[in-house]
Amino acid sequence: MQVLKFGGTSVANAEAMLQVIEIVGKALEYDRTIVVTSAISGCTDTLVEIGRKASAGDASCFEVLRDLKQRHHDVIDELLPSGYRERTTDAVNALFAALENTVQGVLLLGELSPRSLEAIESFGELFSSRILTDKFLSLGVACHWLDARQIVRTTAGQADQKTTYRNVRAAVDAHVQTELFVVPGFIASDAEGHPTTLGRGGSDYTASLFAVGIHARRVEIWTDVPGIMTANPKVVPTARPIPNISYRAAQELSHFGAKVIYPPTIQPVVEEGIPIYVKDTFHPDEPGTLVEKNPPRVRDGVTGIAYSDRIALISLEGSGMVGVPGFSSRLFDALSREGINIILITQASSVHSMCIAVAETDAERARSAADNCFAYEISLGKINPLKVETGYSIVCVIGDDILGHSGATGMMLAALGRHSIPVRATAQGSSERNISVIVPSGRAQEAIRAIHHEFFDRFSTRVIHLFIAGYGRVGKALVKMLHDNAEAIARRSGKELRVCGLANSRHYVINTEGIDLSRAGEILSEGPSGSYPDALCSLSPENAVFVDCTANDEIGFRYPDLFHSGYSVVACNKIPFSGTLAQFRNLQREAKRSGVSLRYETTAGAALPVLVTLDRVVQSGDTLVRMDAVLSGTLNYLMDNYKGTGFEDLVEEARIKGYTEPDPNIDLSGVDVLRKILILSR
Repeated sequence: MQVLKFGGTSVANAEAMLQVIEIVGKALEYDRTIVVTSAISGCTDTLVEIGRKASAGDASCFEVLRDLKQRHHDVIDELLPSGYRERTTDAVNALFAALENTVQGVLLLGELSPRSLEAIESFGELFSSRILTDKFLSLGVACHWLDARQIVRTTAGQADQKTTYRNVRAAVDAHVQTELFVVPGFIASDAEGHPTTLGRGGSDYTASLFAVGIHARRVEIWTDVPGIMTANPKVVPTARPIPNISYRAAQELSHFGAKVIYPPTIQPVVEEGIPIYVKDTFHPDEPGTLVEKNPPRVRDGVTGIAYSDRIALISLEGSGMVGVPGFSSRLFDALSREGINIILITQASSVHSMCIAVAETDAERARSAADNCFAYEISLGKINPLKVETGYSIVCVIGDDILGHSGATGMMLAALGRHSIPVRATAQGSSERNISVIVPSGRAQEAIRAIHHEFFDRFSTRVIHLFIAGYGRVGKALVKMLHDNAEAIARRSGKELRVCGLANSRHYVINTEGIDLSRAGEILSEGPSGSYPDALCSLSPENAVFVDCTANDEIGFRYPDLFHSGYSVVACNKIPFSGTLAQFRNLQREAKRSGVSLRYETTAGAALPVLVTLDRVVQSGDTLVRMDAVLSGTLNYLMDNYKGTGFEDLVEEARIKGYTEPDPNIDLSGVDVLRKILILSR
């Protein structure tokens, strides 16, 4: 047998339920199936809201209840044929009547006890599972609804697994001819038969309990994402599904923020070694993620990246700690008594200092507990009062046997270093599945993108993000070339040059998904005004190139900021490269330090490979003896065409044809020639 669990978004409406029907229909071709369903999306939160409003004496809870009832009626009307619609409506109305009685009792008492809240919460899965069952029956599928409250038992708030497994086997064995069972997830009952719930990830837990109870060959968790991802796709657009992952690595990812699975709920399945498939309800043909005991090994040992926000660092320092055993255990004991969970620990080899990470909400309680614990030593000056720092995040690289792959830690830290992201502390888990760094929260997402690029994108880059400054003659010509030749560029290079930003002296526009180049001028004119380098530095995408088509002296001063944010720079702007020699060398040094490229071939030499050729022959040991060049196309044009009169008109003609700088005086005064000579000689 197999167990298929569908989350709230998978049964959110009639259209989604039809997709579930199709998926289950294909699954039945291979094996008997148990379907575990969550409440429709948002239903449980609404039920909690109803309960709290009722306990506060707010009669509007019944309006919210009526809206929820209507939402389920809409699903029934759209999903079921008329012959089944009335029966299902009556069954759901009976459940809503029972719910209304419970809410009325809470309203009258003005109290929402834990038992009453669990009773209210338990209705969501009852609604969705009854609707889904009747839809299968209307299609002629032999389907039996199982009441999880009669099967899943809890004791002292925990699932009684032995009793539950026994009940699962008995319920399934009682219907040996039935091919399909539908079970409401999340809900259970205690030994006295009172309704209870299984807490966070409760429907996954129901699926796990049923899978172990029937010795299922596989569990499928159907959700609204294409599997467990290498990183949060909202943070890293290039994140991709992980094809195979171990139980332990999946649990590590979940612990540090990945929300697809919740470790305690899948523990029964993990202990039995039953494979778990995480798949996308709305793209069922995609492979998803297989969670198994021994997945194939991956390059660098890295499976995914996760992070946790709102972390506080607690530091214990002092010379009195050196050579004195017991400080760590005393600190841990003090925090334990306060119910404070320690997320990460790192200690200096000299045992002179120790740093631990806790949730920011626990920081002040941790400080108070530690100061009380070490009050005597603090009074003697042997150790310093506890130091608390907030505003940090933990970023983790996770994989199986990650520490067994040489260079993984170095690659992670190198990626952060290239983006100048400070690392406050590091730790390597004893499980060899986790390397963690603590970074400022404001740079956590940038850190994740940098690390993800290092491990997953560096050798398979397909998209280059271009940000073009200057939308005059040169900028417009470049945009037109990119638009007209996009397919040829992609075919020749295997890469997409995606223009994600445009700017002129008045407006800028940024869209990491790409700008419609056929409407580039129109889109730019509607953009905001302001400092676009600041906006770009806060974005910091991977594989990004800043293209400077301006003649602006201020832009050159911002190149180092762009380097530090991971941008390579390509420029036809001569000004940054013809200033002082110290400024010129600083640009080169900062680009190299940041691990990005600085290219300015289009500043001199008519965009021919002149500069790089000169550099290579000199670096090879040759000596430049003499250089002959036409250093100003503008002056050459003027001298060729000047007839003794109308010089101003001739200059204007040259400007219109695009031969001059935006300000022709730069050409006429010889400044442009001077800049080119400097660039060539350097």
